[in-house]
Amino acid sequence: MAVWSAPGKVFLFGEHAVVYGKPGIAMAIKPRVYVTVRKTRHPPRVKSPYLEKCFELMGVNGSVYIHSQLPSSSGLGSSAAVTVATLSAINDEFDLGYGRPEIATMAHSVEKSVQKGRASATDTYVSTFGGVLLIQGGDIKRRLPPEDFHLVIGNTMVSHSTARMVEQVGKFRATDPDIVNPILDAIEAVTMRSLHVFQDQRALGGRYMDINHELLEALGVGGHPALTRLVTAARAAGGAYGAKITGAGGGGSIVALCPKRSKSKIAGAIEGCDGRAIITTIDNEGARKEKEDERNRTDKTRR
Repeated sequence: MAVWSAPGKVFLFGEHAVVYGKPGIAMAIKPRVYVTVRKTRHPPRVKSPYLEKCFELMGVNGSVYIHSQLPSSSGLGSSAAVTVATLSAINDEFDLGYGRPEIATMAHSVEKSVQKGRASATDTYVSTFGGVLLIQGGDIKRRLPPEDFHLVIGNTMVSHSTARMVEQVGKFRATDPDIVNPILDAIEAVTMRSLHVFQDQRALGGRYMDINHELLEALGVGGHPALTRLVTAARAAGGAYGAKITGAGGGGSIVALCPKRSKSKIAGAIEGCDGRAIITTIDNEGARKEKEDERNRTDKTRR
């Protein structure tokens, strides 16, 4: 039996643009998904395309148990964390010998398959390696120095489909490339400019995160008034430096960068707007092996 976990993520900059080869900056966060894999001759099955694809790709059969601290369909990389942790646990349990780079690449291929070819490598790479990563074209361009970022995530509790939102942007781009391509270029510019002010959180949040949010709105991925309410609440009532959609949009979550002293206030403002707040910070470990007694924390979900 092997027990592995992998962290979720937030996009600080560049979601949707990364699908078209633009740079993105994403950060692993503390909430995790825990996966236990055990060799079995006749494993039961679950209706999870991610789990099925992981076992198919690795060429083995086994039982899998899942415990998640990440809400699903919330823009926090839960499917990527499940995939990375499952592949890592399979790799360990069956002694297949893959390293982190191979796990990240295989996890991306699983996500691409399930999401019909449009998945970015960002989620799976960040979940595998942890930290803050600048990613472009499916490759890690730079591992950024860890910053003492204080984040409050606001989950709208409105489920969304990453694949559907990515498809929606793709159709918009195919229909109106003269509108969408400049927006994607502007997101790229904001992402690259943010690298110059990474140690100035007031500028990073109050200028560039806010601009990125408006550009995502222009792409049409705001999609639900709850997102706007949470962003507004975090900025105004809570005193965040900046706040934006994180992930595919159309529901899901927002992320607010804030002073340490304001975390509870911002969380209260989010929950006052019927959102669910998660106070968190950076996770620098990425995928990691857990002690076997972690099985006691898992839900009884099987393959």
